[in-house]
Amino acid sequence: MRIAVDAMGGDHAPQAIVEGVMKAQQNFPDLHFQFYGKEDDIRKYIKNETNITIVHTDEKINANDEPVKSIRTKKQASMILAARAVKEGYADAMFSAGNTGAMLAAGIFIVGCIKQIARPALMSTLPSVAGLANGFDMLDLGANAENDPQHLVQYAVMGSFYAKNVRRIQNPRVALLNNGTEESKGSMITKKTFEMLSQMDEIHFIGNVEACNILGGMADVVVIDGFTGNAVLKAIEGTATTMMNLVKEAIISQGVKGKLGALLLKDGLKSMKTKLDYSNAGGAVLFGLKAPVVKTHGSTGPKAVAKTIAQIHTMLKTDVVGQLVEHYSR
Repeated sequence: MRIAVDAMGGDHAPQAIVEGVMKAQQNFPDLHFQFYGKEDDIRKYIKNETNITIVHTDEKINANDEPVKSIRTKKQASMILAARAVKEGYADAMFSAGNTGAMLAAGIFIVGCIKQIARPALMSTLPSVAGLANGFDMLDLGANAENDPQHLVQYAVMGSFYAKNVRRIQNPRVALLNNGTEESKGSMITKKTFEMLSQMDEIHFIGNVEACNILGGMADVVVIDGFTGNAVLKAIEGTATTMMNLVKEAIISQGVKGKLGALLLKDGLKSMKTKLDYSNAGGAVLFGLKAPVVKTHGSTGPKAVAKTIAQIHTMLKTDVVGQLVEHYSR
């Protein structure tokens, strides 16, 4: 199994990317990694060259580059070469921590969509209050600004496939994110989506769920349009960061007494931080493409990269994309 790695994408590339792959390499001897980027810079951090190939290029897509323009003009960029390797059959999956918009464009226009999928979705596994093992897959998180009911229905099917195959959940509970749990609530799009999902036998649809309840573990898959999904994701991230900062400030403001209390609570606070860190599940999958294409935060470190490689390994081993293609070919 071959993974094309954009070694130059991300704030700490190539060091964080290569070191993360080196961590994953120890656990997955059946993976072959193809690094795309500046060879001399990449080679500094390679400890074991087993199953490693480096394809040199000096060009890369920067964080502030315009997505569609960059994939048209920077044809030798590390991200573009990695995407092309998947398209041409030299790699089975692609990983990057680079420009999100360019990654979406490269996935759609180079790797290509599954024929029957109208629009791919960006999906991440988010933790519930009980931790990541009881978390949920949410899509779309921003691949599309607007979606119609048919798109959301496809996302429900896709999310259910991922939860079954990658997260090993036998009968995933699928919910529609809405502004109320009643069937009558929501926009015309969510009302129509609710009606369509309620008539489907191939998924376990449990109805609407409100944003205030999604972290409570009520569903295994949560479906919504890309604009709303992205806003909800950023609200969760911002709230988690703010709460941790407030706790830290409260400890510091109490002087010695606060520091003693923090020492006693150290393990509990560490556990809470781990539960809220969804990077432990891997990256965001652009689901609906002909091959796994996975993206992590630009500021990601080696640990998160290794987790993402493990996620891609599971996707390849279970052939979740192939199963999705087969499902839509019936």
